[in-house]
Amino acid sequence: MPTILFKNAALLDPLQPDLHEGHHVLVEDSLIKEVSDRPLQASVDQIIDLKGKTLMPGLIDLHVHAVAVELNLAQQIHIPNVLVTLRSARLLRGMLRRGFTTVRDAGGAGYALKQAIDSGLTDGPRLFVSGRALSQTGGHGDMRARSDYLPDATPCACCVRVGALARVADGVDGVRKAAREELLMGADQIKIMASGGVASPTDPVGALGYSEDEIRAIVAEARARQTYVLAHAYTAEAIARAVRCGVRTIEHGNLVDLPTARLMAEARVYAVPTLVTYEALANEGAHYGLAPESVAKIADVHDAGLSSLGIFREAGVKMGFGTDLLGPSQRLQSEEFRIRAEILGPREVIASATVIGAEVLGMEDKLGRIVPDAWADLLVVEGNPLRDVACLLGQGEHIPLVMKAGKIQFDNLKA
Repeated sequence: MPTILFKNAALLDPLQPDLHEGHHVLVEDSLIKEVSDRPLQASVDQIIDLKGKTLMPGLIDLHVHAVAVELNLAQQIHIPNVLVTLRSARLLRGMLRRGFTTVRDAGGAGYALKQAIDSGLTDGPRLFVSGRALSQTGGHGDMRARSDYLPDATPCACCVRVGALARVADGVDGVRKAAREELLMGADQIKIMASGGVASPTDPVGALGYSEDEIRAIVAEARARQTYVLAHAYTAEAIARAVRCGVRTIEHGNLVDLPTARLMAEARVYAVPTLVTYEALANEGAHYGLAPESVAKIADVHDAGLSSLGIFREAGVKMGFGTDLLGPSQRLQSEEFRIRAEILGPREVIASATVIGAEVLGMEDKLGRIVPDAWADLLVVEGNPLRDVACLLGQGEHIPLVMKAGKIQFDNLKA
């Protein structure tokens, strides 16, 4: 891998309020070797003169669904496995082009997809996978429609569906086994459904998910493998139950109240709001095949999303960046910056997609900042994101260069 020197960069540190002009960054192999405000003298293979352009850390999205190739998740289970896989590769490449060099898949993607990217078989962000999310019968991950009979919710081992984002497991013993199986198959962390949701057909948003005994069992299995649990949860009651049981991150959290947010802060639990997905579902969900029963539930959480940001901030809850987009709507990933910046401002939302994301993943020394010995995940940006996040929006039009682990993935600087 070539040694690369970036010179004359306006360095963005998410922990600082302003860009640092006239900086130089040396990349060697997959790591950042040196960062300096003085010219660096080194034998290099390539020099890239940024001429004052912004150089910032690669972005981190903590809530994606790489295999969600359709908005109607119940229908996509029946799409052939090969087709889902190939369409997922296109979605992942789009994330990388938008500057997301690391993503946490919150249900669906498994070790094989991660392996395909790590081995160079396909392009995409660095993946932290959850395997299939765990749902109780009738919960947010149970895609069976109402009927006078219930087909088996878990296909046999010989016909696993790549398009299934979740699996159904019930009872303490059942969820222990399911968590162990997902960890055995390569999950980096475990995702559970702790409340009802929008995309599922039968559970109201306010429904509670697993019992506390079941959640504690899943958390215990994750901790035994030195990892953690993230929980889909909307209401204050569902969030509080998950926090009491040891969950580490709360996904969505739209209907949180201040006492519950303070409980999260006291337990050092992170929030991962995903506001752009409700905007997308409201504007184009029906057009792209979202089931009518799901469309009807969007209003329950859409308007509360912006309010939740203020509640989390007042309580001192750290917020990671997440999007939760499905199917064709995944092109809107960067719009989460626009939505949050209206409430939190550019610097705070950029921190959510860099240093806070790194904290959640346990990678503070490797991700989220441009410092020596961190992975060389770097973006060249035309504009100053700390003043206006518009330069991060779209499909990477204002991000002429994307580097992941020292390898240039996209380079339009010469153009």
